Amino acid sequence: MELLNSVLFFRILIFSRVANNFEAALFFLFFDFDRIQKSTYYFYKNFYIKIKKIRNICAANWEVSMAVIAISRQVAALGDEISSAVAKKLGYKFINRQEIEKRIVELGFSADKLKKYDEKKPGFFASLVKDRDEYLNYLQTAVLEAAQDGNCILIGRGAFVILENLPNLISLRLVAKEEIRIKRLMNEFSWNEKQALQRINESDTNRRGFHKSFFNIEIDEPSHYLMVMNTGAFDVESASDTIVAIEKSLINPEKEAEGKKRLEELLKCQHLVNKLIFDYKLNIEFLRAVIQDNNLILQGVADSLVLVERAVKIAASELPEYNVTSSISIVQDYKAHLQV
Repeated sequence: MELLNSVLFFRILIFSRVANNFEAALFFLFFDFDRIQKSTYYFYKNFYIKIKKIRNICAANWEVSMAVIAISRQVAALGDEISSAVAKKLGYKFINRQEIEKRIVELGFSADKLKKYDEKKPGFFASLVKDRDEYLNYLQTAVLEAAQDGNCILIGRGAFVILENLPNLISLRLVAKEEIRIKRLMNEFSWNEKQALQRINESDTNRRGFHKSFFNIEIDEPSHYLMVMNTGAFDVESASDTIVAIEKSLINPEKEAEGKKRLEELLKCQHLVNKLIFDYKLNIEFLRAVIQDNNLILQGVADSLVLVERAVKIAASELPEYNVTSSISIVQDYKAHLQV
């Protein structure tokens, strides 16, 4: 009986492939097997249905393009919950706060210093010291590296700004009315209304200050995002379904290819900046590198032409495939100039 079952199994697969119809396949197979129990027929019918479902899922996945989803959110706007649900439905990796923080520390930034800057408005003195620029460079590196493989969701940390020029980026802002956020926090932490409101005000102030300090943008400005979603009108299931539908309708292979190319360029630029600042110890403020076609342009502020020429020479050596030029501004006695 086992041998007969094996023969039938392979014949089902072969005939169903030709006929593209299970019922037709069974007709060819079983018209001369009237002695076979009905249970055998239904076993293979159910088995084939499962195989077909798996085949359809695989086929759908082969056609799906890779996107990067960057989510900005208010506290108590269901950011983590919705991001996790979207990641599960799309088969994406959800890169949370802890993973980005871990990578920033691995790159060389002190865990103790991280507390001063990570999604917070830096204090007056913290905003002036060199650690601020060091944190920003490591943050940008961590976000770009995380997005490199695509099919991921990043939440917070200005990811929507760092990745804004990617054609395959979907940037979203999750918000909710204050009274809804208060109720959610009260339910989650057993807080009273005053405690919940204090948490909301503190979080909103810090996140606005963080984005203004590091990226010079207003986080609440809708034009920074593909869509702003009021999660007071959605539950986690319906919100995640909406985002999944957006991903499937907007991202195509062309955008994916352009996004991969652009991300490679951004990573090259960021790694070059890190090398110039951290390895070669070049004291160039606000240093950036930008690739335009076959040109690589250095931007920033330095206090001597010699320093600029050295940066250009190193960049040309590190990335010889590009024509390196400088748009670095030279300000004599730059530090003293800042203090005036």
